[in-house]
Amino acid sequence: MKLFHPILAGATLAERTAACAGVFTAIALTAAAGFMFPIHAPLVVAPIGASAVLVFVVPASPLAQPWPVIGGNVISAFVGLVVAWAVPELTIAAALAVALAIAVMSLTRSLHPPGGAVALTAVLGGPAVMKWGLLFPFVPIGLCSLSLVALGAAFHGLTRRSYPHRPPAADPVMPRAVPAAAFSPSDIDEALAQMGDSFDIAREDLDLLLQYAEASAMRRQALGS
Repeated sequence: MKLFHPILAGATLAERTAACAGVFTAIALTAAAGFMFPIHAPLVVAPIGASAVLVFVVPASPLAQPWPVIGGNVISAFVGLVVAWAVPELTIAAALAVALAIAVMSLTRSLHPPGGAVALTAVLGGPAVMKWGLLFPFVPIGLCSLSLVALGAAFHGLTRRSYPHRPPAADPVMPRAVPAAAFSPSDIDEALAQMGDSFDIAREDLDLLLQYAEASAMRRQALGS
């Protein structure tokens, strides 16, 4: 029985070990950056831990890119604050903050799952959040998010991975292995529409992945014939 069987495609034990080391360093340095602000409140809010998982473990995810991390968290913090001030009923405020945060992040192309937790933190944070007031979206949320993105870019640069993510260049030999009748981007869009679901992969990466898979299948068939 394998002790390590990754759920995500492409994951390896060495990669996960490096990611753990990167997250440890990033959270520690992000927390240290908060000491610049002499106020008795959390220097790092819990949702930043979830952001760190995305940035360091799945840096190719559209949800882990700099704008979703920074913009999604900051926007959600604003939404949470506004709802906390406008809605006195805590249960309704908590639910409304998360729902509105998702809506606003979607409209601003900054969807970031930890943003929902940031909005919830703004509502449930009590005196700790109220001490920050309107500064809360910027410090600690914005400061932590910006630090995380900068450290993530440095970490992935050292490990020779792309962050902010850019789809890799296609093998120049590969297109010649793909027949003229191969699928087109519009075919991929139609297939996604037929499946009726969302996937945590960039549209360009999915296109390239399928091209490589098709070219590999053609080479295998050619060798078998």
